[in-house]
Amino acid sequence: MPTPVNFDSVVLDGLLSDWLTAMRGHAVEALVVLGPNPFGSAHCRDVLAAHPPRLSEAARALADATDFGAPWRERTAPLVSWQHIAQSAQLAEHRWRRLWLAHGFQTTVRVEFPLVGGRAFEVFLFSPREFHHRAEAALLAWSVLNFWPMIKKTLIEDRCVLSPRERECLARALDGMTARETAQHLACTERTVNFHLANAMVKLKVDSKLAAIQRACWLGVL
Repeated sequence: MPTPVNFDSVVLDGLLSDWLTAMRGHAVEALVVLGPNPFGSAHCRDVLAAHPPRLSEAARALADATDFGAPWRERTAPLVSWQHIAQSAQLAEHRWRRLWLAHGFQTTVRVEFPLVGGRAFEVFLFSPREFHHRAEAALLAWSVLNFWPMIKKTLIEDRCVLSPRERECLARALDGMTARETAQHLACTERTVNFHLANAMVKLKVDSKLAAIQRACWLGVL
């Protein structure tokens, strides 16, 4: 099951509010950030953020959907796409479309940030009007690219279960370093490095260093 979204982060809520304010001139009035559930299947997405918070139910319905967004899209699909929500062939069978239409939204623009293992972070922007030109979606995608580093940093700080040392040891392992090389880099003992790696594996619920690295990537910490 997807993990419930946490709307208690004052910093994140402020960032999302500022982002929407900056995009009001482009008729964007809501946004949703989805990310892979690191402990779920490839088809399991979490709602990492949604603004305004009153749209949380619609955001969860979008995370559960199978008709738009990773990992159901074709591998050759663009990383930026836009769609009119009221698609007659799909409206009746997809709850997320009905919910967003009920809130008065007509169009969504999606920007994907790929991760290892076929997962991705996805940012959805919602507008109450229909877009008729690709240039409108491209302009919003540019806004996403500018704001994403700040949003991602805040999300990781809220979501991360690893200590700074555990993250550092996994990062060095991702770079191809052995425990001995990591110990030399961090000026500690090899035993200490293995201790941090073991703790990371426990927290990430895996039994190998490779799997821990993969799940840490899905969390966005690597």
